[in-house]
Amino acid sequence: MMNVSRRQFMQVTGSTLAGSSLALMGFSPSEALAEVRQYKLAAAQVTRQTCTYCSVGCGILMYSLSDGVRNAKRAVIHVEGDPDHPVNRGTLCPKGAGLLDFINSPNRLLKPQYRAPGASEWTDLSWDEAMDRIARLMKDDRDANFVTHTDDGKVVNRWLTTGMLAASASTSETGYITHKVMRNFGLLAFDNQARV
Repeated sequence: MMNVSRRQFMQVTGSTLAGSSLALMGFSPSEALAEVRQYKLAAAQVTRQTCTYCSVGCGILMYSLSDGVRNAKRAVIHVEGDPDHPVNRGTLCPKGAGLLDFINSPNRLLKPQYRAPGASEWTDLSWDEAMDRIARLMKDDRDANFVTHTDDGKVVNRWLTTGMLAASASTSETGYITHKVMRNFGLLAFDNQARV
């Protein structure tokens, strides 16, 4: 059995009564703490994005310091689930919740890299060089392997030596457009992790 003095009993009941009275008058600690959080991110620019980890396609809100903030470089400072997104409605899995570490990792690649056949080192490419290389290799392969007719004369216009794997976290609209473009190239091997 616990021994409580009269003074201790009055202190506990008095603080409980004061706390409940403040709550009845409209003071709520959760609202006060929410205001502090909102103020903390007030100077940030919000960008809606899609999580990059898997094919679920959860919506995220990325908060970054804008160019107008003094004594700070442009950087993502906070990531949270998008409450207006129909897929996750503001929730994130542990991987999605850890996106801030992924974004600010010193090991994150910021430009394309290429390793020549037989080489042991990767070399940096500009985005223009990478896109030109991809386009040139696709064009060369399509020119060499495009099939217009079957042996019995049927028109098929297909390209069987290359395939396309679309990004899993893209929207349905992006998947639809990617599908149309790749089919216009004549590709038959097309897949998307999200199966759109």
